[in-house]
Amino acid sequence: MGKFIWLCQIRSVLFVLFFLSVVDCSLSLSSSSINPTPSCLPEDTSALLQFKNTMSIDDSAFFSYCYPKTNSWNESTNCCSWEGVTCEKATGQVISLDLSCSKLVGSLSPNTTLVRLRGLKRLDLSLNNFSASSIPSGLNQLVSLTHLNLSGSYLSGSVPSDISSLSKLISLDLSRNERLEFDRHSFDMLTRNLSKLENLLLRSVDMSDVAPTSFMNLTSLKCLSLGLCGLQGDFPSEIFQLGYLEYVDLSVNSLTGYLPKSNWSSPLKFFDLSSNYFRGSIPSSLGNLTKITHLGFYSNKLEGEIPDVFGNLNKLTTLDFSFCNFSGQLPPSMFNLTQLTSLHLSSNRLQGPLPIHVTGFQNLKDFSLTDNLLTGGVPSWPFTLPSLEYLQLSNNSLTGPFNQIQKPNSIQVVDLADNDIHGEIPSSFFGLSKLTRLDLSSNNLSGVIRSDMLSQLESLETLDLSTNNFSGVINLDVPSNLKNLTEVNLSNNKLRQFPSFLQSAKSLSSLDLSNNKIQGSIFKWESEGWEQLIYLNLSSNSMTSLEQLPGKNILTLDLSSNLLQGPLPAPPPSLQKFLISDNNLTGEIPPSICNLTSLDILDLSKNYFGGIIPSCLGNFSSGISIINLQKNNLSGKIPDFCVELSSLTTLALNDNKLEGLLPRSFVNCTGLRFLNLANNTLYDLFPYRLSVLPVLQVLILRSNRFYGRLDYSVATSIFLNLQILDLSKNEFTGPFPKKFFQSFKRMKLVAASQPRHIGGVYCVRVYCRPGDETSHNYKKFVKVTMKRLEIELDLDKSLTDFTLIDFSNNQFNGRIPEALGELHALLVLNLSHNSLNDTLPPSLANMAALESLDLSSNKLGGRIPSELTKLTFLAVLNLSQNNFFGPIPVGYQFNTFDIDSYAGNLDLCGFPLSKKCGSEEERKPQTPKLVEDEDSAIPFIWKVVMMGYSCGVVLGLSTGYIVFTTGRPWWLVRMVERDWQRNFTRWVRRIGIKRN
Repeated sequence: MGKFIWLCQIRSVLFVLFFLSVVDCSLSLSSSSINPTPSCLPEDTSALLQFKNTMSIDDSAFFSYCYPKTNSWNESTNCCSWEGVTCEKATGQVISLDLSCSKLVGSLSPNTTLVRLRGLKRLDLSLNNFSASSIPSGLNQLVSLTHLNLSGSYLSGSVPSDISSLSKLISLDLSRNERLEFDRHSFDMLTRNLSKLENLLLRSVDMSDVAPTSFMNLTSLKCLSLGLCGLQGDFPSEIFQLGYLEYVDLSVNSLTGYLPKSNWSSPLKFFDLSSNYFRGSIPSSLGNLTKITHLGFYSNKLEGEIPDVFGNLNKLTTLDFSFCNFSGQLPPSMFNLTQLTSLHLSSNRLQGPLPIHVTGFQNLKDFSLTDNLLTGGVPSWPFTLPSLEYLQLSNNSLTGPFNQIQKPNSIQVVDLADNDIHGEIPSSFFGLSKLTRLDLSSNNLSGVIRSDMLSQLESLETLDLSTNNFSGVINLDVPSNLKNLTEVNLSNNKLRQFPSFLQSAKSLSSLDLSNNKIQGSIFKWESEGWEQLIYLNLSSNSMTSLEQLPGKNILTLDLSSNLLQGPLPAPPPSLQKFLISDNNLTGEIPPSICNLTSLDILDLSKNYFGGIIPSCLGNFSSGISIINLQKNNLSGKIPDFCVELSSLTTLALNDNKLEGLLPRSFVNCTGLRFLNLANNTLYDLFPYRLSVLPVLQVLILRSNRFYGRLDYSVATSIFLNLQILDLSKNEFTGPFPKKFFQSFKRMKLVAASQPRHIGGVYCVRVYCRPGDETSHNYKKFVKVTMKRLEIELDLDKSLTDFTLIDFSNNQFNGRIPEALGELHALLVLNLSHNSLNDTLPPSLANMAALESLDLSSNKLGGRIPSELTKLTFLAVLNLSQNNFFGPIPVGYQFNTFDIDSYAGNLDLCGFPLSKKCGSEEERKPQTPKLVEDEDSAIPFIWKVVMMGYSCGVVLGLSTGYIVFTTGRPWWLVRMVERDWQRNFTRWVRRIGIKRN
């Protein structure tokens, strides 16, 4: 009985304990359900609200998916419930703050209240605008911080060194802050102290002061992103072999180094070294990276053959080996990469044919092999790959006709330009229903283009069939659905009429039909559908009239080099570039041309326009930059230019019948680089006032009636950038003032880097393949003359290095000033047909770059200075019709000049003249000993090169070259001109010279 009572008591106690535990658990659950969020610490709430008050919200300046998270912050609510805030459940302390992409605008002050969040482990302020403020130095107080992300937040200045105190940091992202910089000391401290760092993302941060070897301390790295950081020097290959490394991006730096040659078997998944200077070959150990998905070696100095090591890289999706120096054939294992979506091998020296059949590229979307040495026919397999979207095989030597395409697929871009593909385009080619761009330019394709074929390309946006042999387009009465077609280039073919399929291209914005055989006129019905055109090029055809200029919104219209007759047609008011040169247009330039309020380039040259230049042309309200009216019949005075605006860079009024004085308003054209007034009847003093134009590079006043002396009171601030000065065939008198030549600063700078674009260049982007800068350049040419030679300069390419002074056919007298010798960069000097006297200054030998010197038909005397033999680039010399005497200097280039160079100097003797000098030594040309001359402006290496002129063979070639350059004696030229043509034009071609 007692035992039973005892058991009952125990059961009662257990029941009570169970009941109490249930009650306690239910109370706990009840309490948890009532208050699921911990209470935020008051000091954390205060710190967050104070930070919010220092920022403003900008809804307009961020991505559409960004939103202001701080709008939910209110002091009346628990901060642990605020958006972007995470608290520790036990303590209520803020441990994570994510305000990324919150549209915040303001400055991060050095004492920002965020540093009071002492429990913070994660801080993300990325994608905001902190107004170029610096990273707060007080962040080192956040000793528990493991993740810090300040990327894309417009930070600037130096990264504070005390960030290295954050010893628990696992991830640091400061990327996309272009004004932020790391100095060597701060980064060295970071790599030594942050031993736990796994993710380091610094893309676009300036790290040009950081040594690449410092990264070797970060042995725990998994992700290393250093693109666009300005890094330079050798990058240790050992870093690529770190045991945890999965992601490496070193793209767009100036790093050198090599890939690991052995023991390369890391967990790498992403590896990009694009746009650097890594050298050597690809090691076979690349095949050990079995987890790799992305390989980018674009634009490096790698070389050798691509090894056949891709058999185990079955996860690779992107492979970019373009713009390296790889050679040999494509490795077979590359074509079995079943997961590959993007393959770029352009701009190497890969050779051999493409494989006939490939089955492994079932997922390939982007395939590029442009600019290589591939040969053979175009295989059909690229067109049958089920996932292929972009195919680029341009600029190879692929030949033969196209194969028939068996089945259309997902291809969007086909670029096979610059090959030797011939034959016709098969009809099945036009079954690629998803094709958006087709480029078959610069091949040998022929036949006709059937409009019904094109009508099947419903998605086509860009069509480029230029530079082929297509004879025409068959215009069939079939429904055409080319609603997406925006750009068409059929230039350089043999088309005789406008393709009718263009009428259905209602979205057409760019059309190039230049260099064809289109005749007649543009009729109104033919230009239907061209209402949206922005760019139209019909140049170099045989059109005779224009019934209607197409388009109401057109910006660029090129009708140059046709047979257009009659008055100037009224251009659309939207025009920015109007080119109608080299036609047969007559009448006057209508003043209505000035109604083109957006005009930038006006080229009416090489026509038969008469009358005066409309005064409004001198002061375009649009801010015009180029006016070319050369080679017309314009008369009267030049109107005032740049009265209000100074945007004019190029003005060509040469070869007209203009008269009178130069407008004084030219001094307002502060942007003027090119001024050509040659071959008119202008009558004025030398326009010294133009010397104040700061960027003037070309001034041509040839063949006018300018007169007077070159009297200058200004000492050193005139024509500082002048490169071409042509005053020939005028009526100038008096001696040369010394200070005049001393001011030509640009002509003193050897190999100086100067802007190439003299009068402006424009490009309308029809379609530019990678590497192309422009699809259409407005070229400006100027002709300058030397002895029996005429140079035609393309001012957008040649003027960088070309310099010329031509004062010939005037009445200058006195001696040649010593100051001319200071023009070390001068290439051409012509002072012929004047009344210059006295002796030649030896300082002319200091013009080290001189290639042509003409002092003929003057009254110069004395001996020819032997110092002139230092002019080892001199290819044209004319000292004829003067009063020189004594022996002709020998050596170097002087051994190559013929008797015409010295004709009319009766007292000269020695080679090449028949008149002998007083001794055998003076009579025969000798090569001088190679002694280094400290005063010579020619490097010693060029003297070594010139030793070859004493050899009979080279002397014979040089003499023959001069014979054909000067054209004398003509019987010898006619006899062997065909065989010697290549030799005698070698120098001529180098500087763009053409014979008269």
